[in-house]
Amino acid sequence: MPSGTEQPWYAALPQSGEGPSVRWSSSAFETELREWVGGVLGGLGTDLVSLEAVHQRPWSTVWRGVASDGATYWAKQNCVHQSFEAALLVVLDRLSPHRVVPVTAADLERGLHLVPDQGPIFALTVADDDVDAWCRVAAEAMHLQRELVGHTADLVGAGVTTLPPVESAAYVEARVASLTTLAREDPRRMGDDVARRLRELVPAVTTWADDVVSLGLPDSLVHNDLHASNVFATAEGMRFFDFGDALLTHPLSALFVPLNVLLHRFETTPDDARLRRVADAAIEVWGDVVPVGELRTALPSALRLGRLGRAESWLRVTATLTPGEAAEYGDSGTWWLGALGDEPPLT
Repeated sequence: MPSGTEQPWYAALPQSGEGPSVRWSSSAFETELREWVGGVLGGLGTDLVSLEAVHQRPWSTVWRGVASDGATYWAKQNCVHQSFEAALLVVLDRLSPHRVVPVTAADLERGLHLVPDQGPIFALTVADDDVDAWCRVAAEAMHLQRELVGHTADLVGAGVTTLPPVESAAYVEARVASLTTLAREDPRRMGDDVARRLRELVPAVTTWADDVVSLGLPDSLVHNDLHASNVFATAEGMRFFDFGDALLTHPLSALFVPLNVLLHRFETTPDDARLRRVADAAIEVWGDVVPVGELRTALPSALRLGRLGRAESWLRVTATLTPGEAAEYGDSGTWWLGALGDEPPLT
């Protein structure tokens, strides 16, 4: 728990609100977005020819715009608790421009950003079982993390939430306390049996946190949704995007998502050598800071803590849903937190 009397940010759940998807599907929003994108392109000496919604999710809306010079752009707005992505992309474009999608424009007040098309996503250019491709994704994400070390103030200033490992146990206790007191009809409400199991798990969470803290690696940006569909392989190198789930936490926890995806895609077990290859490609990026053997030993603990990132992202998202969306997705954050004691995707 942070020192002093100030309550940590996780003492209360993300503030609830109306689902933005209703507004995103309205003609008023389309007009608003068309005016903004058209204004940006006008400043570049071209005109907006067409604009259409491509991805409509309860947590974000993505639109494709085509300019009169033939160029394609992508406009995005997130739900309120993930709207920091626009500001974060501006910071990343400044600090590590060769590793993220370039930003054509951003309206930080509205959480809007516009980026130029980068071609097909990496996942569409490689086979689903291409382990070497996943090694590239994992390793390049670690290189981005290393370049961002020392820029904590910039990341926090952009709105990225911090969850240092030493606060993991306090986070679990606070989230359990909040989720168990929700109204019974709230789909986010945590059942008593799950809450009891998590409270009993707190000493283990402290041990996992100690394992990763002992490595001495600095916390850095964790994408928190790292997979081959959130990166482009351009002629200049791999460029990451879709940072709405991001957190500032222990770098090795970033491997939870890719390894978990592969675990299920390969329908395998956590001792699969292919998963180890991907993990090794990533942790070797930090091998000049901490011996690779020590990183391997602590990795299972970091992967367990990685579930906290997924839980937090879903809790942010599920705070602002329509009733229909809540019925479908409302329990997601609670489910991820309840899975904290499950086996990590690599052992």
